[in-house]
Amino acid sequence: MRTFVIGDIHGGLLALEQVLEKANVTEKDTLIFLGDYVDGWSHSTQVIDFLIDLKSKQNCICIRGNHDQLALDWLENRHEDFDEEMWYKHGGKATVEGYSILSEEKKKEHIAFLESLQDFYLDNQNRLFVHAGFTNLSGVTYEFFSKLFYWDRTLWESALALDPNLKPDDLYYPKRFTVYKEVYIGHTPVTRIGKTVPVQKACVWNVDTGAAFKGPLTIMNVDTKEFWQSEPLNELYSNERGRN
Repeated sequence: MRTFVIGDIHGGLLALEQVLEKANVTEKDTLIFLGDYVDGWSHSTQVIDFLIDLKSKQNCICIRGNHDQLALDWLENRHEDFDEEMWYKHGGKATVEGYSILSEEKKKEHIAFLESLQDFYLDNQNRLFVHAGFTNLSGVTYEFFSKLFYWDRTLWESALALDPNLKPDDLYYPKRFTVYKEVYIGHTPVTRIGKTVPVQKACVWNVDTGAAFKGPLTIMNVDTKEFWQSEPLNELYSNERGRN
């Protein structure tokens, strides 16, 4: 029985199917999805259908991503603090088009799934799984603004900027990096720093390998750190733009 973490999918069902097959995932394995299931490639609604079905067969933990919340806000006609035009440009167009052919009954099923997403997951080994990050120095249970779980970029930015010579017991070592054994995030693609594989900085593992753009989707064994990747999404969906 293994535990896998999966990065941001962004409507790339073909990539998700690839990585599950490459990792030889079975129904005995636990799958932790870091969010952003929609917005980008043309299979956003199909990804949600796939995850709903998968959850009925095995232990799946589905974390809320910012794009999932944006899609939910759109589906429920919540427009306060919601820039629909901006969302449309950043992958929402594919999601809107996908829902245009779905029945109201199916939309309600998807809304229920999106509402059920978790802000974070903390396992019994003190390993945190969250889409974007957290800002409170004492950890996620003390976070005042829950939206930061799926919008924050400061955790990863701080991890990237951290002096590797600093030790955890150093006076200047960031307290946020001492709360959990490991933190697994997506949200900010590692392609921004020229990488296409999972990157570890301090205790933070970033598993978003740019599937929304021209990178692959990644699944990683949390215990061994072995990982498998799909083909680049722009090759799997060669007639589409994704978020490029």
